[in-house]
Amino acid sequence: VQLQASGGGLVQAGGSLRLSCAASGGPFTSYTIGWFRQAPGKERQLVASINWSGRDTWYADFVKGRFTVSRDNAQNMAYLEMNNLNPEDTAVYYCAAKISMVLNVATGFGYEGQGTLVTVSS
Repeated sequence: VQLQASGGGLVQAGGSLRLSCAASGGPFTSYTIGWFRQAPGKERQLVASINWSGRDTWYADFVKGRFTVSRDNAQNMAYLEMNNLNPEDTAVYYCAAKISMVLNVATGFGYEGQGTLVTVSS
């Protein structure tokens, strides 16, 4: 499966962005989708993940209550709605896919697309 994230940009602190992840070339419902981010000089972090049906989700503590992950299997799309953004959320965001149904583990994501840059100004 091929993945492509989009929707990043520059936003002020407290603002919102919606990232999209377009998938192609594979049975989308076979995959758990994860959203990762990597800020300059920092390790990559798993931000949120969603199971194949969209019924089950997982969030890192630092985004709980602010970010929402979703998917539209009919459109082969996944989304990350980000609200109340702060400068610490500045990073390149990636979507990735894995067969495993374990949501809270960052390993196993064998498919990943190019990221989209999110910059939050103070």
